[in-house]
Amino acid sequence: MTAQKGSAFLLKIGNGDAPPAYDTVAGLRTTQMSINGDTVVVTNKGSGGWRELLSGAGTRSVSVNAAGIFLGSTAEETIRANALSGALGDYELAFEGGEKLRGRFLVQRLDYAGDFNGERTYAIVLESSGPVVPA
Repeated sequence: MTAQKGSAFLLKIGNGDAPPAYDTVAGLRTTQMSINGDTVVVTNKGSGGWRELLSGAGTRSVSVNAAGIFLGSTAEETIRANALSGALGDYELAFEGGEKLRGRFLVQRLDYAGDFNGERTYAIVLESSGPVVPA
């Protein structure tokens, strides 16, 4: 197994059609994904002193953090519109090996920054709403 390039870990946003077409959010320098799950403990007297968890129970979520330089692309404008309106959007995470994950996400945070003599940057945090599934 070979190492995969971080530059091939892409965040894409849907265009709102059904089914959606996805545009790459350009200019991203870093992208991070976390899969989270809450556990349901079902330990009882018969557990022999060991904690037992209920498989498939609890809540699962996916968080995406990304940051990059602002290019003024259509995808960035859609993200900003979703952040301002609180609307859910269709997103896709694509990996170098061809794997893809798709789901609906809410823009939880959108930050812009810029230095006087430098480029404008942004950072976003997305939180899943509903299932995130392989595409």
